[in-house]
Formats: sequence, C-alpha cells, structure tokens
Amino acid sequence: MSSIRQHEILNKYIHELDKHMEDLKSGRAENTYEIRDFAEILHVHPTHLSNTIHEVLGKSPCSLYEERLMHVARNLILETNLSISAIARQLSYDPSNFVKFFKHFEGTTPKKFREQHFQKN
Repeated sequence: MSSIRQHEILNKYIHELDKHMEDLKSGRAENTYEIRDFAEILHVHPTHLSNTIHEVLGKSPCSLYEERLMHVARNLILETNLSISAIARQLSYDPSNFVKFFKHFEGTTPKKFREQHFQKN
C-alpha cells in the first residue's frame, strides 16, 4: 500500500479519535469506540486499520486511544470539580476499573493525582 494512502488513513483515524475524545470529555458520548467502530467510520476493515496505524506509527491503535484517553482523564481531573466516579462514568468506565486504568498509566490513583497537583500549586 502506498505511504500516501497509509497516512491518509492514519490522519482520518486521528481526526475521528480526537472528535470521539472531545465527545467523551464533554459528556456527549454514550460509550467508547472500539477499533471496529473507527474502521466502520473510515470504511476500512478493522485489521487493515490496525495494521496501517501500527506500520506508520509503530504502535497499536489501542495504545494511541489510551494515550488520548489519559490526556482527557487528566484534564477532567485537574480542570473540573467532578468527582472521580463522575469522571469515570463520563468516560464510560466503571469507577473501580477507571482507577485501575488510570493507575496503570499514571502510577497513582486519580484522587492522589488531583491532590498532588493542587498541593504543588
């Protein structure tokens, strides 16, 4: 496949991913998308989408999604007064699973992350 087409698919994926993250952040999304949802939007096969992203970026669409989701989670934790449970639900997580997800990437719980940030500032 041509490099131009690969980058076109990647750019469209990132565009749709960013739109979805904005919907999650604002509370407009009812659930989180999976690779097949993005593939359907882009009119490509999920495997093709996954392979293309991995070939161009050297990472999986899942890891890209998780990076973006963590960015949104950090913003919601630091920029809103929403409870951690409310943030979890807004991001389509069960609160306990959200804490595990967040801690896996950040090394601390969402509550401690918020407390540490506000102690510094």
